[in-house]
Amino acid sequence: MFNQVSYPKTYTPDEVASILQLSRNTVYELIKKGEIIAKKIGKVYRVPPASLSFVFSGLDLDLYQAQQEDLQTINKIHQEVKKVRKNA
Repeated sequence: MFNQVSYPKTYTPDEVASILQLSRNTVYELIKKGEIIAKKIGKVYRVPPASLSFVFSGLDLDLYQAQQEDLQTINKIHQEVKKVRKNA
């Protein structure tokens, strides 16, 4: 007898499209943009359930807001670097 190992469920892009009520092409675009995390195995993608939890939990908005704060900070950092380089 073989030992049966239980692996976590993963989804195909078609299944994700059905769950999110999106087209298959949209799912592939979201994967390409990194908005849906997927692992390419050979020629096919597999999407872990945790990747879909972002869609339902609203964490994307939190990440967007954090990115906007980072962009404001990065401008200040660039200004300080310019000052240091100018005085060096």
